[in-house]
Amino acid sequence: MTVRKPLAVVLGALAGLVLTAVPAAATPAPPPPLTGEHLGPDRLPRCADVVAAMSPRDKLAQRLMVGVDGADPRATAENVRATQVGAIFVGGNATALLTDQAVRGVRAMSRIPLAVAVDDEGGRVQRLDTLDGELPSARAMARSRTPDQVRELGEQRGREQLARGITMNLAPTVDVTGKSAAIGDRSFADDPDTVSRYADAFVEGQRAAGVYTVLKHFPGHGRASGDSHKGRVTTPPLADMRADDLRPYASLLGPGGPLADGRTGVLVGHLDVPGLTTDLPSSLTPEVYALLRGEIGFDGLVLTDDLGAMDAVTDEFTLPEAVERALEAGADMALWSSGGRITPVLDHLEQAGLDPAGNDAAVTRVLRAKRVCS
Repeated sequence: MTVRKPLAVVLGALAGLVLTAVPAAATPAPPPPLTGEHLGPDRLPRCADVVAAMSPRDKLAQRLMVGVDGADPRATAENVRATQVGAIFVGGNATALLTDQAVRGVRAMSRIPLAVAVDDEGGRVQRLDTLDGELPSARAMARSRTPDQVRELGEQRGREQLARGITMNLAPTVDVTGKSAAIGDRSFADDPDTVSRYADAFVEGQRAAGVYTVLKHFPGHGRASGDSHKGRVTTPPLADMRADDLRPYASLLGPGGPLADGRTGVLVGHLDVPGLTTDLPSSLTPEVYALLRGEIGFDGLVLTDDLGAMDAVTDEFTLPEAVERALEAGADMALWSSGGRITPVLDHLEQAGLDPAGNDAAVTRVLRAKRVCS
């Protein structure tokens, strides 16, 4: 004989089963802050498709970073419209281009998003001091602040840069200080580990604000024999450089390094390195780029130091020749701060016949750095 349980008892038992089988929903985690750290690659087109859709001359133009007159936004806008360069560099003390959102008008002239770069290191080399206040030199930062404080300072400066239309900072300097007066207090320290620690802090702050950073001057200017602005200079031999000058690049940008994620680039200096270079400075020597790509393991954006105003290069080459040699050697982007001469350089590069596959790979790295494609 079957005994029927009251309906209330059955429903109560089922409710107990449901309650024990399904745990209570966890409180959702708060969303991450909307900073440059959390920008994702979603909604970006594939780089291969973007590059394939570009004309040969437009590809070459993307590989140029050209100095502009910070006092003349109108001329800068016209220059960008006419040439479609990949990046402009704002040097000197003029600030008209960095006020009243003037950069917006310049960027509107570019079919592909334009990088706007400065070298806002602090100390002797800075661009926003008359607008947003002084930034301490790298050496002063390391002597008076903790890495956490330097990170905060980098983020604060990054927000100021971004508000003025700057998207790329050719900083910090990761040279290990030696006898080079050209570097001096532009370096955080004479110890590679200290340089790495403070450079990482400053970069993390800048990147949190959304600014792309560039480490310099590869493979190391801190112990060079002079100033490459004034002529050819020599560093210690490569074996010695590995023990000191190259260590910040290896620890920060090598596999597993804290900055090895494509959001920080490298600027190559004009240096003679025994055991690495021969008759040409480092910026024009293929073995230097092979060292950075191979031994260090870096696959991000690589650009040259100034090819148009530094005697280590200009004493021997015209600007179009220097740009061609740098791009053939392995630079993704060639920089000259003096501006102008874009059309002659592009005409020269079109005739030079750069390797098409290598050219496309370099353009891809430029576009990825600018977050044009993924």
